[in-house]
Amino acid sequence: MKITPVEAGRFKLDGGAMFGVVPKRMWNRLNPSDDENMCSWTMRSILIEYGQRKVLVDTGIGFKQGEKFRSHFYPHGAELEDSLDEILVRPEEITDVFITHFHFDHVGGALKLDDQGRIVPAFPNATYWSNEVHYDWACDPNPREAASFLKENFVPLKEQGELRFIDVQKDDLDWMDGIRVRTIYGHTKAQMILFVPAESGTVVYSADLIPSSWHIRLPYIMAYDMKPMVTLEEKQRLLDECIHQDLTLFFEHDPVTISAKVAKDDRSRYHGVSLEKDALDL
Repeated sequence: MKITPVEAGRFKLDGGAMFGVVPKRMWNRLNPSDDENMCSWTMRSILIEYGQRKVLVDTGIGFKQGEKFRSHFYPHGAELEDSLDEILVRPEEITDVFITHFHFDHVGGALKLDDQGRIVPAFPNATYWSNEVHYDWACDPNPREAASFLKENFVPLKEQGELRFIDVQKDDLDWMDGIRVRTIYGHTKAQMILFVPAESGTVVYSADLIPSSWHIRLPYIMAYDMKPMVTLEEKQRLLDECIHQDLTLFFEHDPVTISAKVAKDDRSRYHGVSLEKDALDL
């Protein structure tokens, strides 16, 4: 399988929210904040190509929301469609869109406004994939998470018959031609991450379980997570697998590092070993 990183733009989030209990004097050396305590983060999709399939994973914020909403997050940088154009892929060629979860920065670009102002799929020939457990959760969220679920980003996919559900299982699910899906619950209910076989080995699209290389360290858990202790368990399991099975982590939100291997230092702390793009064969 061919795996290509695809930038879907950048945005800003509060540094304290992104790094949780880690003190600012520590995280600010990693991703320095502005005067409003905001740090810049990438929205990085991947394109998986094999046979006749072109599978896009996550879609960034998109452009349906108004200026008031966008002013909270300062979106900037490359747009998803422009990034696809750079690799000579048109939206009409995408066969599948896999959404890890329905937070606005992961699904906002799945739908767009047409010339008449109607909400339509941004990838008109694609099948969109989620799971019913997470869909139901996103439709009736708790007050703490409600602001992250904008129903115009995902409900029309189901109403228009474009959305298909993957079975939620306790164990990893073989989804499509060697791609495995794992359902996890720390960040939000029934988020999905992908294990994708590549020529150089399996790549893990870890979404918001490990959003950046800095979040490899165990205490670095976002304040956005609904169940941080569950995140801790899910993250440690994955990190151990990365070491023992030589997996590569792919970071959706890291503004600097695209991917890394995982190792432990002499104090048994997890850390990332960055890879050059060509070394990953992306």
